[in-house]
Amino acid sequence: MPSEEVFILFQRLVQKKLGIYLSKQKRLMLGHRLAKRLAKTNIASFSHYYRYINSPENSAELELALELITTNETFFFREPQHFDFLEKHILPQLNPNKAFKVWSAASSTGEEAYSIAMLLSQHYQAPWSLCASDVNKSVINHAKKGIYQNERAKLLPQHYKESFCCKGIDEYQGYIRVKPALRQRINFFCFNLLDPMEGLGQFDVIFIRNVMIYFEDETRQAIINAISKRLSVNGYLFISHSETLHGLEHKFELIQPAIYRLQARCL
Repeated sequence: MPSEEVFILFQRLVQKKLGIYLSKQKRLMLGHRLAKRLAKTNIASFSHYYRYINSPENSAELELALELITTNETFFFREPQHFDFLEKHILPQLNPNKAFKVWSAASSTGEEAYSIAMLLSQHYQAPWSLCASDVNKSVINHAKKGIYQNERAKLLPQHYKESFCCKGIDEYQGYIRVKPALRQRINFFCFNLLDPMEGLGQFDVIFIRNVMIYFEDETRQAIINAISKRLSVNGYLFISHSETLHGLEHKFELIQPAIYRLQARCL
């Protein structure tokens, strides 16, 4: 495990590069995730590894280290109340003559995006599109492949599993893979939430769950300001139940826990 002083250096590096604040409780996690890279690069200490990744000629290793530090595990239909609300309250009130647009703004390895896509494919007959982004290139590549351990699908309803997934065999025993027809419906891309969002277009629903807990208030405020401009009139914002907009300036109306609607006067 890195010393407290070295952990602070990594903490500042991650915040500078990604805007993510690592609490001191993440020190053990950081050490565990980077230990293999130290062994791979034959570097004896975390302090030497820190200096190594900050050298311009080692930018590829820096990118890899940042990806390892910020990767988060998730699973299908996490926080199922959100998907129930989408199905039962949002979809029935939509204009079927207008395309419905959704953005999974911190999609990690893709389980959230595929959960949304399965629900829309099953319950919404009008045109829809789904974008899914993450700052971490490796998890986006994982998401595009759509291969997951069965443990990640523990909350995936059986009828969705049968309709949209294939069961792994041989070396993929214990895995499922999302079928190509559904994978092709999602636009996966790498995106940093601190970057300008103007080119992303407008969305009716934005999921940004389990990511703002890693940002400090100033950064969270900037992200919420930018996100609000990407939502259509009366668009919905989903955050995780472990997060809140409390203490931030915003024009969202709380509808249910962790579900907000943008008030029209904000636009």
